[in-house]
Amino acid sequence: MNEPTHTSSPDQLNQDGKDLYQKGEYLEAALTFTAAGKAYEAKGDFVMAAEMANNCSVAYLQAGDAQAAFDAVADTEQIFAEKGDLRRQGMALGNRASALEALEDIDGAAEYYQKSAEILQQCGEQEMRSQVLQSLSALQLKRGKQIDALFTMQSGLEGIEKPSIKQRILKKLLKLPMKFLG
Repeated sequence: MNEPTHTSSPDQLNQDGKDLYQKGEYLEAALTFTAAGKAYEAKGDFVMAAEMANNCSVAYLQAGDAQAAFDAVADTEQIFAEKGDLRRQGMALGNRASALEALEDIDGAAEYYQKSAEILQQCGEQEMRSQVLQSLSALQLKRGKQIDALFTMQSGLEGIEKPSIKQRILKKLLKLPMKFLG
């Protein structure tokens, strides 16, 4: 599969990548996001280039190529940090964690999920933080750390202002073992 070679604008390539992703054409989407990233870089828009790298990472993960997903997202969180974009920085850290998890680097994934959750909390992105903490909780369960997983899951649910029905039920269920643990 070759990268798209047409001379579309970076914005059009970005939209094309999103359309391909929505159709489930993940590898094509990743290649299109790569082309968009290069086009944004050529224009000097390094923040959007980093955004495209993150989109590319997500698409590669969906396509089943964890190594390409990890490689695509490398150092993007630093670009967002330099621009003070905490939301995107937290998302980039979460994308790196997801790639590490797919590569079965559980310790590395846990570390990046934790960093992501901290950044997302700083910028008030409670819903995204909750999703990241749920992923971290699942990793902790895999590692046999059930108590840590319970606390992480509870922490993730606490910050949600308008929890869904599923989240409300889960919050109530988590209160039971917490009562026993003190």
